[in-house]
Amino acid sequence: MNYSREKLQKLAHVAQRYYLEDWKQSDIARELGVSRPLVSRMLREARELGVVQIRVGPPEDDAPALLERLRRSSSIRDGVLVEDGGDDDTTNQLLSQGAVQLLGQLRARHLGIGWGYLIGQLVTWLEKHPQLDSTVTHICPLVGNASIPARNYQSNENVRLIAQQLGATPHFIYLPALPEGLEEKQLLCSTEIYRQIQTQWERMDTALVNIGNYPSSPDFASLVRYGDLLQQAHTCGRLLIYYFNEEGEVIQSDQDFAIQIPLDTLKRCPNVIGVCSANTSARALRGALNSGIFTHLVARSQLVRDLPL
Repeated sequence: MNYSREKLQKLAHVAQRYYLEDWKQSDIARELGVSRPLVSRMLREARELGVVQIRVGPPEDDAPALLERLRRSSSIRDGVLVEDGGDDDTTNQLLSQGAVQLLGQLRARHLGIGWGYLIGQLVTWLEKHPQLDSTVTHICPLVGNASIPARNYQSNENVRLIAQQLGATPHFIYLPALPEGLEEKQLLCSTEIYRQIQTQWERMDTALVNIGNYPSSPDFASLVRYGDLLQQAHTCGRLLIYYFNEEGEVIQSDQDFAIQIPLDTLKRCPNVIGVCSANTSARALRGALNSGIFTHLVARSQLVRDLPL
């Protein structure tokens, strides 16, 4: 049977939504205005016609080729890619080990740390594998402290623990990540406490920044900070508590009251390492790469393989 170019393009679109962008079949059906069983049949057709090729077998050590591909197509200069572990926790521990390995390769000295799940996993890995001969001498947080008790978002505590395991001096930010509003942020950012952390940000030679997915249900603080801007801009990912779309545009809002390193300051840092967790999507990574902010990457090899050419 001969298939028209339009038909093949539609099959490719459905396959990309499902396999690369992690859409559910029901969401694809809603987008196309068709039934979910039809989407399932289209995915089967895509496999049968070779639009989708699924490889099963031992993973190939193609990390050098993947990194070279990133160098040619993005601002990435180098990185560490790991193969998937048996489960997400194992994969995240491998990614944490890769991040520490990259810090050693870069001979990082003044280090800024983001927050999020993988940063918490990094702390856990370091507690089991201290690196007291590390080149890192000073560590500071890139984001204020969260009001929730989750360890992954307690910036000062994570900095304290990482500094302890690397034999470095910690510097803290005694400010909330999300104050009550814009007026309170302006007041807090005029204090000596904020000026002290600004000094640390300017001294950084390396930043370790989480690359995460945009949540399917935005939290209340994001809605207050951005209104409907995130939906209008087709947001797909997050770095620190900034949001971006697939084109790499970091969404800006006059009402953003988050306290975190300014983007201009982050961009001046010589080495900005993007770290992806086990569940970071191809869409989020593509948007992060398109932003031009990152110079290095720690990610799953399969995630980079999944990026469209």
